[in-house]
Amino acid sequence: MRITAGTHRGRNLKVPEGVAVRPTTDKVRQAIFNILKAYDLPVDAVVIDGFAGSGALGLEALSRGAGHATFIEKDTAHMKFIRDNATGMKIEGACKFIAKAVAQVGVKPANAAAAQLVFLDPPYRMNLLAPALQALAQGGWLAPDAVIVCEHENHAPLSAGDDFTLLDQRRYGDTQVSFLRYQASTP
Repeated sequence: MRITAGTHRGRNLKVPEGVAVRPTTDKVRQAIFNILKAYDLPVDAVVIDGFAGSGALGLEALSRGAGHATFIEKDTAHMKFIRDNATGMKIEGACKFIAKAVAQVGVKPANAAAAQLVFLDPPYRMNLLAPALQALAQGGWLAPDAVIVCEHENHAPLSAGDDFTLLDQRRYGDTQVSFLRYQASTP
C-alpha cells in the first residue's frame, strides 16, 4: 500500500495485518481521487477519514493538498498505524486523531472546522453507513455542500437520509463507491 499521488507519491504506508482492515486498493483510491477533481477536491479541504483503518484515504488527501484531516477509528491498534504513517510523512500537525466509532463521535468542537470532504469505508454487512452519516450531520461535522465518499459492498442499498443527494456511483469488483452531497434540510 502506497500513496499514489501528490507530495508523498510512492511512499509506502504501514497497514494493520489481518482481515479486520480492508484498505482501499491503490487502483480504487486513484479512481476516487480522479472523480474528486471534478469537485475541486481535496485541495485545501478539511477532510474526515471515518472508519479510517489504515488511514490511506485521509493520508492520500493530505498528500494531494488537503489542509487538514481528522481520522476517526475505534480500534486503537489501527490508530497507531495511522499516527505512525502521519509522523513518517511529517504531516502530524495537519491531523487530528479520534479513537471512537464514527456513530459515537458526538458534537464537533467549536474550534474545529467542518469537513468539506469525508471518506467512509466501514466494514461490510454491518449497516454502519447510515448511522455514521447521521452522527456526522447531527454533530455539525459536515460543511454545507460537503462531498462524502462511501465505500460499501456491491449491490447493497445505500440509505443516506434526506440531507444527502447521490452524485455518482461506481463499481470496482465487489466494492461500490457512492459520492454524496450533504445539504442540510432547514427546519
